[in-house]
Amino acid sequence: MIKKLLMTIVATTFAVAAFAQVEPAVKETTKATAESVKEAGDSVKAAGSSQPNKSMDKAKAHIHKAKAHAHRHQAKKAADGAAH
Repeated sequence: MIKKLLMTIVATTFAVAAFAQVEPAVKETTKATAESVKEAGDSVKAAGSSQPNKSMDKAKAHIHKAKAHAHRHQAKKAADGAAH
């Protein structure tokens, strides 16, 4: 009985540790996806609008693209850290 209890505690401890390492990767991936969606929305908005709003929407789309790239990079780093 004690052996089963110890095995359960050890398994739970490892599961919690694994989740703690994977969680940052999931967060960053979600942020990257959100920024990509915002970028797409601003690009579509820019395509349908006239000047000066078009320039503003294009600039916003570029900012969202850069943020998405940064979040993907952070997610990759977090995933690499979790794997090792």
